[in-house]
Amino acid sequence: MGPVDRWLIIEEGRNPSTDYFILPFLQKLGVSWERAGFNDYPLYENIKNTKFIFVRYIPRKWQSLIDKNGAKIPEVYFFIDDDLFDWQAFLTMPIRYQTKIIRYSWSKQSWLKSIGAKLLVSTPYLQGKYTDWNPELLHAKSLKIERDNSLSIFYHGSASHLDDIRWLKPIVSEVLKQNSRLTFEVIGGSGVNRLFNDIPRVQVLHPMKWPTYISLLKKPGRSIGLAPLLDKPFNRARSHTKFFDITQSGAVGIYAAGDIYGRIVRHLENGLLLPMKPSLWIDGILQLAEDEALRENLLVEAKKCL
Repeated sequence: MGPVDRWLIIEEGRNPSTDYFILPFLQKLGVSWERAGFNDYPLYENIKNTKFIFVRYIPRKWQSLIDKNGAKIPEVYFFIDDDLFDWQAFLTMPIRYQTKIIRYSWSKQSWLKSIGAKLLVSTPYLQGKYTDWNPELLHAKSLKIERDNSLSIFYHGSASHLDDIRWLKPIVSEVLKQNSRLTFEVIGGSGVNRLFNDIPRVQVLHPMKWPTYISLLKKPGRSIGLAPLLDKPFNRARSHTKFFDITQSGAVGIYAAGDIYGRIVRHLENGLLLPMKPSLWIDGILQLAEDEALRENLLVEAKKCL
């Protein structure tokens, strides 16, 4: 391989297309690569003698970059693992998805041909359908996902707890940043999903009926439950039943200090009872995450209250 064998992967974000197809392809070539998102715009000197691979979509500003500096870019590739070039193939998809495909993929065919781009495909079907492109067939390779020792923190509030969920966001963001073992699970709809969309290692569960939620609590894997309560009129009528939910799930809880959880939680005996100050909750979560013995002792005492 020559000195120009440096590759740049342009992708909307981390995705299975890149992980299953593109990375194994580049690993097999034995070349170096970098990954760039739609909004990562390189400096001119960083693209010289770099081969580009667009994964499924081509943003306009990246297209413009190649048009302006094409002489410096030895090769451009476009990878598809769905039929993004045939309007009839995605005609039954949701309108929003159709619009995205048309804007970032389907409409780029003439441009790709005009610059001599090479097509990479995921299946023999696509390879056969687009023979005029002389596409290269890539083979999927399994990810090497090592089981880790992650700890799940969670907040299971309903739609009426949206203010508490918003209050938790910066806390969750900070603890996940400081401790890579931690993940966060929250229940909510599309609004909650958008709220946490910019934070990695967050799973948003759809709201569910009570019997389904009980089944969820029976499954292992949760370590630290959160039960904040902002001082608002609606919250003043709450009960302390989240203590039961958290404990039944096998987790240790961090609870808002005050009359509601103070009825059952004894600080550092069967849980953490903290004022609603974000810095204290950040410290409390990180403390529990690092101290397995403390978590075990608190859980033993909490179970005595069930």
